[in-house]
Amino acid sequence: MIIGVGIDVAEIDRFAAALERTPQLADRLFVDAERTLPDGDPRGVASLAARFAAKEALAKALGAPRGLRWTDAEVVVAASGQPSLVVRGTVAARAVELGVRHWHVSLSHDAGVASAVVVAEG
Repeated sequence: MIIGVGIDVAEIDRFAAALERTPQLADRLFVDAERTLPDGDPRGVASLAARFAAKEALAKALGAPRGLRWTDAEVVVAASGQPSLVVRGTVAARAVELGVRHWHVSLSHDAGVASAVVVAEG
């Protein structure tokens, strides 16, 4: 059963400017593993923008409650390229409250825009 669906987009240049303007922002939004991309990864900020969009989409799928911590949701990408979510703390508590047992996530970035869709399934 679908419990919630969220979608979000982030303009990559705008997101990059925000990170440059506020260097500690990346620490507030992402866990260490999310900020660490393979050396020479050309996607860089586009991947971070897509991960941010996924966190926004996740919040929407959960009904956008107040009090969710950005670092309580982690976007992980398998060697195959398939993204998934690891939730803990405030995000996991809300997911349990709603009966979420599985997450589906899709990330994309093209033409200067990063996007994400998250489906919460019970």
